[in-house]
Amino acid sequence: MAYIKCKNLVLGYEGTIVAENINFEVNRGDYLCIVGENGAGKTTLMKTLLGLTPPMGGEFVRGEGLNAHETGYLPQQTVVQRDFPASVWEIVLSGTLSSCGKRPFFGKEQKALAEKNMRRMDIWELKKECYRRLSGGQQQRVLLARALCASSKLLVLDEPVTGLDPKVTVEFYQLIKKLNEEGLTIIMVSHDVSSAIKYASHILHIEKERSFTGTTKEYLKSDFWRELGGAV
Repeated sequence: MAYIKCKNLVLGYEGTIVAENINFEVNRGDYLCIVGENGAGKTTLMKTLLGLTPPMGGEFVRGEGLNAHETGYLPQQTVVQRDFPASVWEIVLSGTLSSCGKRPFFGKEQKALAEKNMRRMDIWELKKECYRRLSGGQQQRVLLARALCASSKLLVLDEPVTGLDPKVTVEFYQLIKKLNEEGLTIIMVSHDVSSAIKYASHILHIEKERSFTGTTKEYLKSDFWRELGGAV
């Protein structure tokens, strides 16, 4: 069974439908990029996948033993979040909270996991640094290490390259692709369709009353891509 399966999903909030007729599934090892215009329902879908907003209709099922708390999440940063006054170590370690159970402290297992993912993201030498003093690219690596502490199965990212310069953006996309190649399943919301089709294995394109889901190769042959001005 797929990690996530959605059938005839209806998305909305406060009684207002923002998107409907959404059908897709995410299998282990997929790299799904969710694209669409502003207001198309991408953020609402993200909240639904994270269990924060219930769907207004349709079917949403988690499978393959994937629990809601086993999803690593990297949110789009706000100005306030970028100025957060905590150390790199404290932020990354907080990603292990779900594995602490009823214990009111971090054990050796959690600390080892935090160190492992900090080294994986090449930020171990920054462990004592204040998060607010880091560059945008370094901050995203810190948040990515934190998300990896929360889950080794599925990583959800919301516009992760917003505010990054072009060079760091490319490096970050390549980093995510490497994680996917190592076995991590990826769901990423992006406004950058050109990058989505370069790195993702599957595309979900959302509009209010219709959507596309399929492989990137299938997307490049679709009306959705043609309407964006892409060559078929």
